Amino acid sequence: MMTDPIADMLTRIRNAVAVGHETVSMPSSKLKEEVARILAEEGFIDRYDVEPSGPGKTLTLHLRYVDRRRPVIQGLRRVSKPGHRVYRGASELPRVQGGLGVVVVSTSQGLLPDREARRRRLGGEIICEVW
Repeated sequence: MMTDPIADMLTRIRNAVAVGHETVSMPSSKLKEEVARILAEEGFIDRYDVEPSGPGKTLTLHLRYVDRRRPVIQGLRRVSKPGHRVYRGASELPRVQGGLGVVVVSTSQGLLPDREARRRRLGGEIICEVW
């Protein structure tokens, strides 16, 4: 049984980027689809697809590269973990790489990138950082 599916998702992306894969697949969930949506909107991945397979669905991310070999995603870090949840107010949300990265925040209005959460003055649980 997997205790942290978001950490598994980030590890799969990190491993795929490290070896230069164009796509990475994983079991889908609503939370993972929302993280993928934010990554696509922020330009870290080209697109994502959700396909039915067996009893559940499969989420496939199409990774983005610059000059065919340099990945856009330089790093991923899980911040809030099952054993240690991290919550911040809107004014306390961290900036990743001086604003070049994105912090995924779980708010009362759903998952949002840090810029949008600050604009709406919403705090919440910090899911992960991507740069």
